[in-house]
Amino acid sequence: MLDVGCWMLDVGCWMLDAQGTIPLFLMEGRRSMTPNAAVVQSLSTLLASSYSLYLKTHNFHWNVTGPMFTTLHTMFEGQYTELALAIDEIAERIRSLGAFAPGSFTAFAELTKVQEETGRPEAKEMIRILVADQAALADAARAVIEAAEAVRDQATTDLATRRLDVHEKNAWMLRSHLE
Repeated sequence: MLDVGCWMLDVGCWMLDAQGTIPLFLMEGRRSMTPNAAVVQSLSTLLASSYSLYLKTHNFHWNVTGPMFTTLHTMFEGQYTELALAIDEIAERIRSLGAFAPGSFTAFAELTKVQEETGRPEAKEMIRILVADQAALADAARAVIEAAEAVRDQATTDLATRRLDVHEKNAWMLRSHLE
């Protein structure tokens, strides 16, 4: 949803979405910059989904049990540590596009593609859940790539391509434990 008005600044006019967070365009004098709402929205979804997966993977790291404990505990730690760095990079890319990054549990719950896990599944079920979540993040990264390519935003395309590679590799490594 669009905010009806725009804020007049010394440099021009920002038009924001209804939440006041996603700049739809910036007019600088008579020059218009490329609309980036779709890029920011897809990045926001990737950010929220990444944060949700970070939390879930950390939870599984703490609570995994059984004969695969050491292997999974260590693998989960590597994955949530990598996600922690990615979350910051994604949020900073949103900021570099002139938008504010979502940063609350409420915002993340509305945007995420990762379902919250409130129970303590068995180790193999943890793996199955994380495989599905890694696939969801790979899809979210593909959506960012599509939106960024449409407006020739190479920096965002690069970020999302790197995220796609990580999530596809993580899904493969997790699936290997189910064979």
